Amino acid sequence: MNDYLDLFISYLAVEKGLSLNTQEAYSRDLARYLDFLEQQGKTVPASITAADIAAFLGRLKDLGIGPRSRARCLSAIRMFHKFLMIENYAELNPASIIEAPRTLHKLPDFLSAGEVDALLAACAGPSGENIRDLAMLELLYATGLRVSELVNLKLREVNLDSGYLMTLGKGNKERLVPIGESACLRVSDYLAGVRHAQDPAGQNRFLFLSRLGDAMSRQAFWNIIKKRAYQAGISKNISPHTLRHSFATHLLENGADLRSVQIMLGHADLSTTQIYTHVTRERLKRLHQQIHPRG
Repeated sequence: MNDYLDLFISYLAVEKGLSLNTQEAYSRDLARYLDFLEQQGKTVPASITAADIAAFLGRLKDLGIGPRSRARCLSAIRMFHKFLMIENYAELNPASIIEAPRTLHKLPDFLSAGEVDALLAACAGPSGENIRDLAMLELLYATGLRVSELVNLKLREVNLDSGYLMTLGKGNKERLVPIGESACLRVSDYLAGVRHAQDPAGQNRFLFLSRLGDAMSRQAFWNIIKKRAYQAGISKNISPHTLRHSFATHLLENGADLRSVQIMLGHADLSTTQIYTHVTRERLKRLHQQIHPRG
């Protein structure tokens, strides 16, 4: 079955254009699934039944794997068996009748406007590291980029004069995102001083560079935001995605329409963006309880 997995991952890359991170996630989930099938003696697609898939999901539950992770795993299994049918390696998709585990819709964590200000203020100072970190955080909050989109930004993809950047999101889909005056100024400061000193000939195509002059990694930026949150005295367990959530939440709270936020976030489906309407509703409910005489 591992031969089919290799073909499937190639299909995701070539036909579906999915990112390397997504391919790796599918590969991990399906490798665990195929190991389970092998233990049951299921070595060809035709031998796999819906009962086998249900048993696998039950095994995950017994191991303490949460419903959200199990649902994600089932999604990978469904797509895998659909691929086997498309390529005529199997006649049926046994996963099509399996219901996904029920998941609670967890509201995304986000920062208040004051907490964002504190996070940015933690980067105050003339050092190159401070100037770079402030530019990255300002840009992330101003655009709602995913962390992978931020660290993979190229110099040519950012136009500070017009106040826009071009990014390549999930599914290799390009989108144009406005930057905003404050973020433009911070990025301009970084380019003119810190980055030019690191790469005076402009040979490195990436916008943000590490201390050693290499392209910034996702892990390195994760450490940066954790460090700055600690310096700002923010007790929430934040990640780069927290600023993406904050970007969307603050736009909606200040009157932006859902469709515009969807486009800027790069969501393929409006239903994905609608989670943020729950955030704003919860905030309105709390305000009503706090302020209304009979709240």
